[in-house]
Amino acid sequence: MKRSKVSKTVAEAVVLPKLINLGGNLIGAAFFLMKLLPAKFILERACQEGRLKPESVIVESTSGTFGLALAILCNLENYHLFIVSDPAIDRPLARRMEELGTQVDIVDEPAPVGGFQRARLDRMKIIQEAYPDHFWPSQYSNPNNPAAYAPVAELLTENIGQIDYLIGPVGSGGSMCGTSSYLRLLFPRLRVIGVDSLGSVLFGQPDQGARLLRGLGNSLMPKNLSHSMFDDVHWVSAAEGFAATRLLHRKHALYMGPTSGAAYLVGQWYAARYPEASIVMLLPDEGYRYQSTIYDDEWLKLMGAWMSEPTSAPRLVEHPWEAGPEWSYINWNRRAYEQVMGGPFRE
Repeated sequence: MKRSKVSKTVAEAVVLPKLINLGGNLIGAAFFLMKLLPAKFILERACQEGRLKPESVIVESTSGTFGLALAILCNLENYHLFIVSDPAIDRPLARRMEELGTQVDIVDEPAPVGGFQRARLDRMKIIQEAYPDHFWPSQYSNPNNPAAYAPVAELLTENIGQIDYLIGPVGSGGSMCGTSSYLRLLFPRLRVIGVDSLGSVLFGQPDQGARLLRGLGNSLMPKNLSHSMFDDVHWVSAAEGFAATRLLHRKHALYMGPTSGAAYLVGQWYAARYPEASIVMLLPDEGYRYQSTIYDDEWLKLMGAWMSEPTSAPRLVEHPWEAGPEWSYINWNRRAYEQVMGGPFRE
């Protein structure tokens, strides 16, 4: 009997998503941990360029799954990892990174401008100065972040064929901009739908700082975000995103995180509106680290984020400032940020 391929590491085994039909024309690309893909690609390129060797120091600022992805890879490749984060990071995630050998440094106070993300960058600069030969993956500006998603586009086209809509959450800009840039080489009419959180600056909303719905959105503008890639942009509230996450589990037994829930909220709406279209959603990570939060009714009620069922449809707005407090969307129409907002982004 011929043996199946055995992966060298856990990262290699789970780096690409599983494709799951969620009914009719809606397909979910469900990742174990989506950030493994860009983290792995960034580190491999740095190694090829001679910027990394065994025992090298890597420094990054993150409060989410990019840090976990780096922790996994650095553990496997014998790099020393410093992660700078803030109080929003959940303790189980921080403990897991520490168990893998990562030094996690938590900043306590936000910066007056740029919030905790700016404060993290300031702290990270101190660590970088202490280790002048360090490597900084810089997921928000490193072009190897979006470039890493070529295998995802290849997987989608080989298994699905024609794709009409790509829907997914936007944080660093890497996954959606990278995947859609490759897919549009084959499908120029592909419609790209970004999912953001209310109070995020990415698509023109005023920054709300500590957003309850995390893993998407940002308080700073990433260089890897190409606004002109997007046809529509949706803003989802925390309660709606959490309710959709639970609905995804109840209906399809997919136990995913809140970024996946937000994508599913938007994806199922497009699938119902355009039943003849082929629609793919990016579902970034599994939900096990959210067992005591999003999947706990009492926590949701305590946080004022309880909703039995998500909103059935979004409200169309003409300008990002009109979005909220409920699920809203705008026809972005592949415009630059300056075209929509009347000027460049300013912190």
